[in-house]
Amino acid sequence: MAEEFTAPASPPPAGNALQEAYGRLSTRHRLALFLGVPLLLALIVASLLWTREPDYKVLFSGLSDKDGGAILTSLAQQNVPYKMAENGTAILVPANHVHETRLRLASQGLPRGGNVGFELMENARLGLTQFQEQVNYQRALEGELSRSIQSLGTVQSARVHLAIPKPSIFLREQNKPSASVLVQLYNGRALDRGQVEGIVHLVSSSVPELTPSAVSIIDQNGNLLSAESKTNGLDSTQIQYVHELERQYAQRITALLNPIVGAANVRAQVAVDVDFSQLERTEETFKPNTDQTQASIRSMQTSDSSAPGNQAAQGVPGALTNAPGGNNVAAPVTGAGVATNPNAPPTPAQAAAAAAAANTAAQTQMALAQANRSTQRANTTNYEVDKSVVYTREPTGRVRRLSAAVVVNNRMTEVDGKQVSTPLSKAEIDQINAVVREAVGASNERRDSVSVVNMPFNAPADPVGPELPLWQQPWAIDLAKSVGLALLIAGIALYLIFGVIRPAVRQLTSPPPPPEPVAEPGQIDLNGIPGAVENDELTLVQGNDPLDSARQLARDNPEAVANVLRQWVNGGNA
Repeated sequence: MAEEFTAPASPPPAGNALQEAYGRLSTRHRLALFLGVPLLLALIVASLLWTREPDYKVLFSGLSDKDGGAILTSLAQQNVPYKMAENGTAILVPANHVHETRLRLASQGLPRGGNVGFELMENARLGLTQFQEQVNYQRALEGELSRSIQSLGTVQSARVHLAIPKPSIFLREQNKPSASVLVQLYNGRALDRGQVEGIVHLVSSSVPELTPSAVSIIDQNGNLLSAESKTNGLDSTQIQYVHELERQYAQRITALLNPIVGAANVRAQVAVDVDFSQLERTEETFKPNTDQTQASIRSMQTSDSSAPGNQAAQGVPGALTNAPGGNNVAAPVTGAGVATNPNAPPTPAQAAAAAAAANTAAQTQMALAQANRSTQRANTTNYEVDKSVVYTREPTGRVRRLSAAVVVNNRMTEVDGKQVSTPLSKAEIDQINAVVREAVGASNERRDSVSVVNMPFNAPADPVGPELPLWQQPWAIDLAKSVGLALLIAGIALYLIFGVIRPAVRQLTSPPPPPEPVAEPGQIDLNGIPGAVENDELTLVQGNDPLDSARQLARDNPEAVANVLRQWVNGGNA
């Protein structure tokens, strides 16, 4: 007789199936389902929040209290989350709201800042007096200078005060302008000499007739940063130049001696005395023209002059020659015993003698005049002057004196398999000294000194205390904490998923057990097996061996056999 099977019934609707599945859940499974799913979701959300921090970026920094309060009020009105940083001077907002928030705040004129620039002149009212216009211009100039100084990375805020005198038509009453700058620096930062000089020249170049010496700079602690003159001391650039020069000299020595004595067996220090004085000298030298053959004539002048001399007195002394016409009267000639009459007319002989005497007197007078005539001649010669002009400007940063100290370690030699420290010989020390002097360019004129000393170096000391094991290192502890927390969260999540939620879901989704079969006449009780289930699907053919029939049923309908066994295990006897 063949086995008889009944057709399975049509599955119930999904809603009814879920209700029936939920009804089949035990109290423990229901409680696990209600608590496990929300707990797993909360654990996942907490993990995401813990591992991911919102990305905040700086909206504005270096704000004053007034601007910070106004910006926070506007952010609260716009419902934009924010954070405070840098002691309340910086405001941070989410990265995706930075640009939008800046544009909105800019439309409101925020941040206003503590300084007002030339925009003050744009809103000038009508009817302003000249004094008010001058005050507004000075305020605008001070604000622009403050903004320029604040653009430096070291300066947090700055204020500029200008003292500009009124112009005067009197020279004695004209005063020079002056300026003072107050800078507030960030914590841990300072202005170097170059930056201070830059601020001084920035302010002095922005105001007419303002000299750099009339600009004073102080910081928030009241320290005077600007010096009266650069010549009072070395600035940072000069000090850096000296250090760089010393480092180069020391590097030359070590680079030269490392291949000879070893990289770790030489130490060198160099001290350089640098002269930063500026010297300009002009020399003008004149030399006499001692060699006439080598002399150059510049100009020559010759002049002649003559003048007549004074006419000497002539004629016969007496009153007769001084009378008018007396020169034509000859002296009386006396004869022998012959008396002459002065009023008698002259004889021809007398007239001839008088004429001859007058001629002789004229010739004598002309000779005397020629002898008394003076003559002068002057020669002037100008030579080129032998002159030399020398203009000398000595460069700054000249090395005035150099001192080098070199320490060389002993030579390590192997004696009987052991390393022994052996000092260098005097010849080797002298050779090293000569090499070092040539390397640094030592000069006897500058009295440079080079000292080379051979001394044993001490071995490096062992670190104090034993090294911490790996598991006690701070970074290892932090890593273990992070990894342990992540593993704990993962373990809890796995337990909730596979130990609580999965069994409950599996019981919900498993099909309902089939109805118990009803025994028909002629069926056997499977040889009296306890807990036999009446099932129309397990109908046995009469006359067959019960064990063979059971095996046949297990092969043909394993699900039904499994349900029977499950009921035996759970329920015992039927």
